[in-house]
Parts: sequence; C-alpha cells; structure tokens
Amino acid sequence: MTTALFSARGLFVTAACVSSAVLMGLAYWWPPAAFAFTVVGPLVVLGCVDMAQKKMAVRRNFPVIGHARYLLEKIRPEIQQYFIESNSDGRPFTREERSLVYQRAKGQLDTIPFGTQRDVYAVGYEWINHSLAPVPTQAPPPRVSIGAASCRRPYEAALLNVSAMSFGSLSANAIMALNRAAREGKFAHNTGEGGISSHHQQGGALIWQVGTGYFGCRDRHGRFSPERFREQAADEAVRMIEVKLSQGAKPGHGGILPAAKLSPEIAEIRGVPLGEDVISPPAHSAFSTPIELLEFLSSLRELSGGKPVGMKLCIGKRREFLAICKAMLETRMHPDYIVVDGAEGGTGAAPVEFSNALGCPLTEALVFVHNALRAIDMRDRVKLIASGRIVTGFGVVKLIALGADLCYSARAMMMALGCIQARRCNSNDCPVGVATQDPSLTVGLDVAEKAARVQRYQQETVEAALDLMGAAGISEPEALRPWHVMRRVSPTEVRHYGELYESFEPGCLVGGVVPQSLERAWNRSVSYSFESEEKAA
Repeated sequence: MTTALFSARGLFVTAACVSSAVLMGLAYWWPPAAFAFTVVGPLVVLGCVDMAQKKMAVRRNFPVIGHARYLLEKIRPEIQQYFIESNSDGRPFTREERSLVYQRAKGQLDTIPFGTQRDVYAVGYEWINHSLAPVPTQAPPPRVSIGAASCRRPYEAALLNVSAMSFGSLSANAIMALNRAAREGKFAHNTGEGGISSHHQQGGALIWQVGTGYFGCRDRHGRFSPERFREQAADEAVRMIEVKLSQGAKPGHGGILPAAKLSPEIAEIRGVPLGEDVISPPAHSAFSTPIELLEFLSSLRELSGGKPVGMKLCIGKRREFLAICKAMLETRMHPDYIVVDGAEGGTGAAPVEFSNALGCPLTEALVFVHNALRAIDMRDRVKLIASGRIVTGFGVVKLIALGADLCYSARAMMMALGCIQARRCNSNDCPVGVATQDPSLTVGLDVAEKAARVQRYQQETVEAALDLMGAAGISEPEALRPWHVMRRVSPTEVRHYGELYESFEPGCLVGGVVPQSLERAWNRSVSYSFESEEKAA
C-alpha cells in the first residue's frame, strides 16, 4: 500500500513527461496526434497546479485523481458519510460536526440557514437555557491558573487546548503545525507520551506527557531516569508535566506505535529499537501505590523547577480513584491538575474490545472525579481538564458546567489539520499526511497553512462557548453549574444535569459523612494500595 501511495506524485510526473514527449514526437510524424495533446495538456497543467497548491492535501499528494474525492462530496456527501459510519467503531464525527470544524478552520461562514437542524424531541437532545438578561461576551477569553498555590512556575491555560498526540502517531509536519498554532493562539499543546522532538519547538507552550514507557526520560533499561527528566523539563517551552496513568481509548493498555510508523528519528527520541512495534507497559514502574504516586508527582514538580504536575486517567474502578483521594488526605500532597479522559476518546491504534467496551464515558467520569475532590475538600486545589470527543463550543460549556475547568481536544484538532477520517492512522497510509511517517504523504501537509487553520478553529470554538454563556446570562466560566445544561430523557421528560447526577457536599468525607452511593467503594479503598482493603491486607 505504501509503495502505491509513494508512487502517486512520482507516477504523475513520470506519466506527464513521457506522454507529453511521446505525443509531441508523434505529432511531428503524424499530425492527428496533436489532437490527443489537447486532452493530455490540460490534465498535466491541472496536476502541476494540484502539487503546487497548499490548501488541500489530497490534491497535493494525489494530483488530478484527488479531485474525485471532492467531486463525490459535492454530488453526494452521504456516500462518504456512509462509508465512515459503516466502517467505524460507532463513534465517528457526524457530517454536521465535520463541516463545523472545517468551516471554522478555513475561516468560512459557519452560520446555518433554515434554523435548527436537529430533532429537538429526540431522546438525548441537549441544550443550555438562554436568559432574558444576556451579558456581553468576555474579551479577551479568560484563562485558568494551574499550580498557583503550590508551584513556583504556575501556568495560565486556555479553555481549549490540543490533547495528547505523539510524534510518531502524527507526522512531523502535523506536530509542527499544531505547535505553531498553539504559539499564535496562546493555548497549550500536549506532546503525548512519545517524548519531545525538535518538531515541538515552534514556540508553542508544551504539556509534556510522561507515560509508562518514560520516553524522553528513561534509562537504557526503560526505567524512569530523574536526570534525563530534569534535563528535558528544564526546556522553557515545557509549561506543565502530565503523568499518564491510562487513556480513554484503551484504558489498562499501554500505548501502541506500529513498527511501520517507527522511523530512525522516532526510535532515537524514544530510545527504542527499529523494526518492532513500540508497546508501552500497561502500568508504571516508578510507583505502585496511591501514596507512591503522589510522591512521584511531587518529585517531578521539584525536578522540573516548580512547574505544575498533573495526571491523566480514564476512570475504571471507583475504589482506586478514592484510594488516591485517601492518600491526598493523609499526605496533604496532591496533583496540580487531573485530566479525566472519557472512554470515547480517540487513538491511532487500539484493540477493538479495549476501545469499545472498557472504561467510563467522560460525563460520568467527570462528575465522579469532581464530586470526589469536593468531598475531600481538595477541589479548589486541583484543576480538572476534560478530554474526550470535544468538538463545539457547546461541548466546552457542557463539560465546564459538569465540573471541568478547561478542555482538551484531539480529533477536532486533527480535522482542523485536514484529517478526512480515512481511518488509516495505524497503517502509515494517511492520505493527507497527518498520521503517517511516509515522506511522500507528509509533504502534502503545509505547516503554515494548517497551523493557521488549527488556530482559527480553537479561537472560534472558544468564542462560540463564550457567546453561549453570554446568551445564558453567565459572565464567566466559573459560574456554570450542572443545572444550566438540559437533557431530554424521554419524549415527554426533560431533566437538567443537577437532577441526573448526585452532588456531594463539600468536605463530607473529611467530616466522616459518606454518601450512600460511595459507601462500599470508600470503605474498601486504602491509601497504601490500589487493591481493595481485603486484598491489600
């Protein structure tokens, strides 16, 4: 497959040169051949234009024949949507969502005619109630301070940032475009667990993610190296550190980088051998208990010179997160932020069962973590970042209302880069150069053009979120509450999220009042083990 794709541009150039030369030669001896050149000539010109333009990666990588994709979209957009949905895991972007991302990224008109285009009486329809006393939209957009109370170098984060996507899963050009967009838009770019490459050094703020493979901070045996970590964390571009415990798309499974996407450059950055799949261990070796986890986070804060340190996880057994909460109470140590990754989160490569049937969805997980931190009286010290299929301004508003302080987005940022959901991320054959290491395909992704698109998408989505809040009479994100978001639960019933989910009293667990819904999990959790109290004993 890669060989065929590699030959697309080269084959066109070869065919154009050969056919033009042959026809011109024949025309000298056989004049009717000149008429054939009137057909071939315009195709050659069109192909050259395709390879020179920078806006459409499909045309740039597949001159002339790439037009077929856009023709199909104009004639029958449902065709492409059908193939996406019929070959998906049930969670593709809808055509409405894709169109919104593309329009915002390209700076096109993103208003719609004819009013609401959704069935407002369908079960699951959600909305935010407006106010007869709307307020002006905040300008500039508000920032969220992370680590102000515990760090020497806190970070002021945007409401929407680039989620974790490693160099390796994404191409060098994609990484450069994302980081350049982060620089221009003043939002953060999460490195993913693959380490920091030169392509991340475009001036954007970095959140360095440290996974179980400790890429970028590992010794020759694959164990965590404090010395290497200190060296990397000293980089001025690194603004926060994030320890990945698990991710929503494949919780309980280590990261996967197929051997087909492992280039010599990536192998050197990660410190792994060429020719083999890079599979991170499912669990960390630097710690094994809740208390050791908090001690590890505290050590990273010191090693980094006082930068905010947090952790990312997909919620599984509630008892295990409550064990971390007990450890926070006993040690008075805590992360500066927690990333809650929903099971609907995306990935470039994951076992089907892990992606479809493991882990807690974002809404339930976010409400639980927010409630648990409130119950131990730590919510004001730990910021929450929501991650998992965030596309629109309403998505940002909803998650902040449910407890998040800010959000990550991965797939929407990929769409802004030009991703067409070809679903070839794990095969190194991404036709638009986003999720591949094939040089003949990455050349189609123009860094400057795509960076501008990502920056526009992020800016307009945040503005849309603030516009919604203003229309609801809410002047700042901190004022959003679960009861601001409504959900239709049956054809004749509507509930707000404050009614759909239980809310715990602040500090109730500190005072010995255990909510009934938490009683079993809280009583079985212990700070010195992720196992239940019976097994730990």
